[in-house]
Amino acid sequence: MFASLRRNKIVRPATRRVALVAAALCAAALALASAALPYEAETVADGGSITGVVKYAGPPMRPAQLEISKDKEVCGAAPLYDQSLIVGHNGGIANAVVTITDIAKGKAFAADRTVTFDQKGCEYVPHVVAFAAGDTVNVINSDGILHSIHTESTINPVVDMAQPGFKHSIAVTVAQPEAIKVNCDAHNWMQGWWYVAANPYYSVTDAHGNFSLADVPAGTYKVSVWQEKLGTTTRKVIVKAGAPTVVDFTLAAK
Repeated sequence: MFASLRRNKIVRPATRRVALVAAALCAAALALASAALPYEAETVADGGSITGVVKYAGPPMRPAQLEISKDKEVCGAAPLYDQSLIVGHNGGIANAVVTITDIAKGKAFAADRTVTFDQKGCEYVPHVVAFAAGDTVNVINSDGILHSIHTESTINPVVDMAQPGFKHSIAVTVAQPEAIKVNCDAHNWMQGWWYVAANPYYSVTDAHGNFSLADVPAGTYKVSVWQEKLGTTTRKVIVKAGAPTVVDFTLAAK
């Protein structure tokens, strides 16, 4: 009997490891499949719109103040707060990203395919920046001190580079759709996100949780909302030609 128990103790962790590896491979396969979805730009005649509010299902909350342990003359000039879940007075969630995930044809990509991601006051501004695959991120150092940007990605190459104060900007082009966490190796409290969409239909919610997607061809779509702490929620949405469609999301803590 004791030998059997010992064998169980050995097998079960191995089984869990196999399950975790299988889950990781499945997630990677799904991400790659999503990244491979084709998209064709065309003129959208009589397009509709999708608007709404992303709200939090939990109680009101106040962001925690961050502890500043380095470069206090720059980083401590004003209080800094955790931005991983910002909920407004109306319950709206800021910095969530709303996308149409399965659209094959629609409006053209933006003419200017460059977005700005600033390091200002030792925090990332904006905290979440959304853009389309193939766009370029202009990483700005407005602080004039050493920053060191380090991304956590599984599809795109990892970005790991120091940015001294004299190097005001660095350009990074991101090829594949993915939600990428961004850290600063020089200041461990600095965290932000690059949300790389597969098409031009994306919107980052404002301080009250509002979002808007315009020039959407008539049809039925999957609309997803992603939030860094609350995960992803998807709904089916029907868009009629020339008409607005209102879709609200309510996200709960995991």
